[in-house]
Amino acid sequence: MSASAIVMMVVAMLIIWGGLALAVTSLVRHGAVEQRAENVRRDL
Repeated sequence: MSASAIVMMVVAMLIIWGGLALAVTSLVRHGAVEQRAENVRRDL
């Protein structure tokens, strides 16, 4: 692999994983995760 291909791969991985981390952080910060955890409905 050439150096430019490796750089592009690293940049793409940082964008994808960074976006995922920001999305999870945003959900936790705004309380969306806690609200869903409290309203779990189970058919037992």
